[in-house]
Amino acid sequence: MHIAFKNLIGLALLSGFALIQPALIQPAHAEGDAEKGKKVFAKCMACHTIEEKKNRVGPHLVNIIGRKTATAEGFKYSPAMSKAGEEGMVWDEETLRSYLAAPKQFIPGNKMIFAGLKKPEDISDLIAYLRSKSAE
Repeated sequence: MHIAFKNLIGLALLSGFALIQPALIQPAHAEGDAEKGKKVFAKCMACHTIEEKKNRVGPHLVNIIGRKTATAEGFKYSPAMSKAGEEGMVWDEETLRSYLAAPKQFIPGNKMIFAGLKKPEDISDLIAYLRSKSAE
């Protein structure tokens, strides 16, 4: 029974490591690659700028990381987006990750027509790119 108990402990540790291992791998992926993110941003360029504070169909994204929602000067936001900003929502990485995956679900009633990014790595890369541009 002593040997069986040791085997059970070993199996439990091995199973626990199998559950923890993906969590250990994910943070590196969550960092993203800004160069790849620049390519992903090509999907956003028709409506958004990142280099200058110039609004297009969508608001500019200069210094978006850490910025309160719905605060790009001169842009007419939807009531839903304005409300999110009034309630204190800030574009941090977690908020961007949720929004970029499903904009209409994350803030119902917003006017962005883009359906969202399906690949988590594209979202991570885009956030890394936005972060790199916010740091300038």
